[in-house]
Amino acid sequence: MKAVIIEDEFAAAQNLRRLIKSVDAEIETLAVLQNVDESIEWFTTNDMPDVVFMDIHLADGDSFAIFDSVDIRSAVIFTTAFDSYALKAFEVNSIDYLLKPISRTSLRKALEKLRNFAPGHNRSDAVTQIIKSIRQAGRMHRQSFLIPIRDRLIPILSADIACVYSRNKRAEITCFNRHTYTMDSSLDDFLKQLDPDHFFRANRQFIISHRAVTDLSLWFDGKLAVNLSVPVPEKIIVSRARSADFKRWYMKAGE
Repeated sequence: MKAVIIEDEFAAAQNLRRLIKSVDAEIETLAVLQNVDESIEWFTTNDMPDVVFMDIHLADGDSFAIFDSVDIRSAVIFTTAFDSYALKAFEVNSIDYLLKPISRTSLRKALEKLRNFAPGHNRSDAVTQIIKSIRQAGRMHRQSFLIPIRDRLIPILSADIACVYSRNKRAEITCFNRHTYTMDSSLDDFLKQLDPDHFFRANRQFIISHRAVTDLSLWFDGKLAVNLSVPVPEKIIVSRARSADFKRWYMKAGE
């Protein structure tokens, strides 16, 4: 069996590749692709694999955009860290998914399910229905992140994140337990994955969780200073232009 992995987090991709090999040594991973454009190019110039392991959220957009440009006739096993409402679509349409962090047991079950597909099963139609269902359900938000630390992947729940700070084009995550982690991600990319009801981009440096806000202070020229329950490397200032939006978000999220 030949496989392709589409995953933009290098450590997660390598971990999945090792898991696949440990579960079934006969599966050959042909390629590890990191974004939508690279995936479209690969599928238009290569034969279809037997199975594609596909992360839903990629750095340059959701992976569903690949299907808008390429007729993928392979079986697709999605990998996801999204909220449970989105997973209903997978259950209804009989295409499997792996919830991050991926375990050997869940991978083995997904592969067994793949082998038991009835001959002639229309996988393409099933995937189309999944994409339609999830897009109609609205924007998806991550419930957890896999943070690479040396040779390990540490799962961090979104609900445990107090704030995210931008330093040297990397995201530094501070959790409520005051542990700090670093990801190779910009704040723009990180924000797209968080629920805007619970997280707000306060300024160019900070994304903050509503739960972390202890109080607000009036600042110069109509600006606001936001005080958090965790230590931060610098004072968090919301500009006068953003103050009204912040107040609306803060009051709405607190309801």
